[in-house]
Amino acid sequence: MAFGKPKFGQKPRKAREPSLFKRKKFCRFTAAGVKEIDYKDIDTLKDFIQENGKIMPGRVTGTKARYQRQLTTAINRARFLALVPYCDLHP
Repeated sequence: MAFGKPKFGQKPRKAREPSLFKRKKFCRFTAAGVKEIDYKDIDTLKDFIQENGKIMPGRVTGTKARYQRQLTTAINRARFLALVPYCDLHP
């Protein structure tokens, strides 16, 4: 297959719709200078929990690996103490 040709059924690159500008992700905890994430800070933890109760991955939120591990531990502690629900959707 030639490198310049689009795949079957695709429009050439110029004819496709332009991609939207994606904002660069940054770690909120690094920017704020946080040393450790506290499990009692419910408002911060809820920002990183999806509607179905799952913890959002770092590649989506832009959180560094160090803080993602702390975040996971804090959310699990808050869930165990019933500060944060395990899931929000109940029939």
